Amino acid sequence: MAGNPSASPLGTPLARAEQFVWLTARVLEQRRFAYHFLRGGTEPVEAALNAYLNEDGGYGHALEPDLRGPVSQPLHTAHALRVLDSVGRCGGLRVERICRYLTDVSTHDGALPAVHPSQRGYPAAPFVPIVDHPPSELLATGPVVGLLHRNQVWHAWLFRATDFCWAAVENLRSSHPYEVQAAVAFLDGVPDRSRAEKAADRLGRLVREQRLALLDPDRPEAYPVAPGYAPGEHHYPHDFARVPDSLARGWFTDEEMARSLDCLEAAQQEDGGWPLLWREWAPGSALEWRPIVTIEALRTLRAHGRKVD
Repeated sequence: MAGNPSASPLGTPLARAEQFVWLTARVLEQRRFAYHFLRGGTEPVEAALNAYLNEDGGYGHALEPDLRGPVSQPLHTAHALRVLDSVGRCGGLRVERICRYLTDVSTHDGALPAVHPSQRGYPAAPFVPIVDHPPSELLATGPVVGLLHRNQVWHAWLFRATDFCWAAVENLRSSHPYEVQAAVAFLDGVPDRSRAEKAADRLGRLVREQRLALLDPDRPEAYPVAPGYAPGEHHYPHDFARVPDSLARGWFTDEEMARSLDCLEAAQQEDGGWPLLWREWAPGSALEWRPIVTIEALRTLRAHGRKVD
């Protein structure tokens, strides 16, 4: 169900974001916005997502905007799973077929590569390496495994992938923000809650010791940007604890979390959308990413009790 922008008070974050979405977003993000904020249905979201589905059970066609071309990729498929999870449709034969695809592209230890070599020949962000024998990646595997566990999906591939994630998380001695986010996504969904809480406690200490979260917005220079990241590509507490019941929420004080959410609110731009933090490499991918980032910013603010409408 499409919304009527004039029905929302002018100037609210949601009203401004709605104008931005209708102006710039792909059909999928338009329908996701309608579902989350305008009482839209799940079927339109699923129909739009189906346009990215390939015969092998994976997703392609630049669903994840930094990888272009038609071929299925783990990152595209993880993005599709997040969309399905967000509308309560992460289950059934569709997800079973996705798991078969993930099995086919997984490495010898059951993990997922960030990019399968089939991407070669198609445009991709320069910070996404394409190699013949890609390594196992917690970055790619953790969010998928955690999400599937949270939705009580069981598949033979999950056993090996879960073992890989446990070993990767518990052996982290240094890290970077995106890898920590992947670890949190795994720990928030995995069934062994006691083990997850212990791992999260150690990971939270690592985040604070290595200054991976910007806790004082007035002193960004005190928090180093990870190698390979864009200048100023800092990550805040809300980037790790996107919902209040995340294990990462315990890493931060109420005051730190409030400052973080204040920064997120203030980051909305004049056009109504939120900016990209990472390096922009092509106009088309940047344009497609911003509505995604905008939807997630609004969802994060609302989950933490901030008024957006």
